[in-house]
Amino acid sequence: MEGFGHHGWGMIWWWIIGLIILILLVWLIVRSSERGGGPVASPKKSAMDILKERYARGEISKEEYDSRKKDLM
Repeated sequence: MEGFGHHGWGMIWWWIIGLIILILLVWLIVRSSERGGGPVASPKKSAMDILKERYARGEISKEEYDSRKKDLM
């Protein structure tokens, strides 16, 4: 007498495939929630705000900041 009944190995494979699909779905949900959890850039930033942020991060020099600030005003 077989230990798996009349379904045999086929039933075991469907359980394994189902578990793999379930694990993939959970992984996709977790990954998508991590992606959206970061800081969201404000769509209403002015050019001056962006210029100030770039200067604060050290991307541009004081001279370049002053020059671009003058252009914006």
